[in-house]
Amino acid sequence: MAYDQNNIFAKILRQEIPCITVYEDEYTLAFMDIMPQATGHTLVIPKYQAVTLLDLPASELTYTMHTVQKVVHAIEKGLNAKGIVLMQLSGESAGQTVPHVHFHLIPSSVHDLKEHASNMADQTELKLLAEKIKAAF
Repeated sequence: MAYDQNNIFAKILRQEIPCITVYEDEYTLAFMDIMPQATGHTLVIPKYQAVTLLDLPASELTYTMHTVQKVVHAIEKGLNAKGIVLMQLSGESAGQTVPHVHFHLIPSSVHDLKEHASNMADQTELKLLAEKIKAAF
């Protein structure tokens, strides 16, 4: 599948749409999921244009997973999370709703997750959670 330059994550990367950033470096961006499956649900995306995990070169995956680890540590510390569900949905059949590879970091148990992409979160609450996570880096 060809990369869609108009997907929401591409627009976030171009700063056409705002997001609540938790972490950013040269290769990756981490931000709060606006339709979280649990409190503190954070997304990590590579800046590389890839639709699925299989479209992401190994070098870019290495950078992305390094960021995933950093953000997981910050979520655990900043939100006092006891466990993190790490989820990567690769392809529409798997439930991927945005055609840009991304990783879900969800401080919860897999048994307690809300439905994926179902309800919009309160933006003020998301900003407060993001500040707690950022303070933990």
